[in-house]
Amino acid sequence: MNVDNAKSQMRKGMLEYCIMLLLRDEPCYSSDIINRLKDANLLVVEGTLYPLLTRLRKDGVLSYEWQESTQGPPRKYYVLTEEGKESLAQLEEAWQALEDTVHRLKQ
Repeated sequence: MNVDNAKSQMRKGMLEYCIMLLLRDEPCYSSDIINRLKDANLLVVEGTLYPLLTRLRKDGVLSYEWQESTQGPPRKYYVLTEEGKESLAQLEEAWQALEDTVHRLKQ
């Protein structure tokens, strides 16, 4: 078994959910999203994040707003849409069910 591949697939499967969790309370700039994911030991590179943010925006889960920056041009901050909040609630239920299943199997 290729354990590294299995771990990579697990991370990819959780990435959307983790991004939505980060955005549930406040808008985030893309580099802040990357840094917060790295701080949580979920390693992500820009080449992975930007296509995912674009897809989530096209799916109606995220939108963005431009905010002025003191350090250069305006920055694009991502926010959860109402549809995104509903999707997050469904993912939270699914995550809890998955967590419960894994916990039962580990006993």
